[in-house]
Amino acid sequence: MNLSYWELQTWLRNVDFTIVGSGIVGLSTALQLQQKLPKAKIVILEKGLFPQGASTKNAGFACFGSLSEILQDLQSHTPDEVVALVKQRHDGLQLLRATLGDDNLSYKQLGGYELLLEKDRPLYETCLQQIKNINTLLKPIFKAEVFSNVTNSFGFTKVQDNYIRNQFEGQIDTGKMMQALIRKAQKQGIIILNNTTVESYIEDVNTVAIKTNHFEFSSTKLIITTNGFAQQLLKEDIQPARAQVLITKPIQDLHIKGTFHLDCGYYYFRNIDNRILLGGGRNLDFATETTTKFSQTERIQTALEALLAGTILPNTPFEIEHRWSGIMGVGAQKTPIVKQLSNHTYCGVRMGGMGIAIGSIIGKEVSALI
Repeated sequence: MNLSYWELQTWLRNVDFTIVGSGIVGLSTALQLQQKLPKAKIVILEKGLFPQGASTKNAGFACFGSLSEILQDLQSHTPDEVVALVKQRHDGLQLLRATLGDDNLSYKQLGGYELLLEKDRPLYETCLQQIKNINTLLKPIFKAEVFSNVTNSFGFTKVQDNYIRNQFEGQIDTGKMMQALIRKAQKQGIIILNNTTVESYIEDVNTVAIKTNHFEFSSTKLIITTNGFAQQLLKEDIQPARAQVLITKPIQDLHIKGTFHLDCGYYYFRNIDNRILLGGGRNLDFATETTTKFSQTERIQTALEALLAGTILPNTPFEIEHRWSGIMGVGAQKTPIVKQLSNHTYCGVRMGGMGIAIGSIIGKEVSALI
């Protein structure tokens, strides 16, 4: 790219911090750094037209884990680790709401519900047996009982008679959230360059030389916040995980309100604008869904439609209006990777499907390293 003196001086010279990825973690990191160092020149590089990955592709759940997910986590994490994960999600959501305001998020605390399929009777009984124990475990965080057993009031079929309700779960408008973060960043003088892919970087004594698909430049510090795409730049325990989603056309007199989890969180749905947004099914084909390719598969889309027709809207006609996919970052552990990689390079990645909940606080943790 043939850049002018003005372009170089304005956007690419004397850069203090370069952040790769303009999702919730990247923008939150930039805002935290700007607050700490108001005179710093901060540049965010985004390979997509929009914040590409999961930040503008997710379902907009303001959640911290269903009961069965928490029970599952206790099989691979200690109780203290699980409490720390939930607290991080809770605190992250509070920070996000404080940063942007509930109106800019369209935040609604309608409650969350976990549905257990008829075939999952043993898991259902385990959940009922463990409600009291998990509520006790989480009480220091929420100061009240989180989970309760409620009747099937929405008319779902092929599920257990009762749901597990989470009174603290909410929902947001993902697009409004990201638009508000971008506006806030730009208002603070943070530079965001879209359609710019970082191809490589080399660190020297005082700076990091960064090569993109359009230009090369140097930055005092480099911060990688690309989550599911992190393997392209980092050697860390993180894998991409594609999540496929669909949304219906508006449904008259839709009575379903809230956020819903099914099959240990592998399926999830919610109401939005008198529609049902439904995603998941990655567990049907983990190998194929371990990818950074934005697309859909017939197998998973067929399963999502069958779930809509057979369980969620069994007596309600519906039409699918749109389908898409997003890329999450997951690993063997659910703990995010937040660390200094070398003298001038840092990262905040592996959100584990909880980017909305923890993205803001991960940005704060990354900035605290510098």
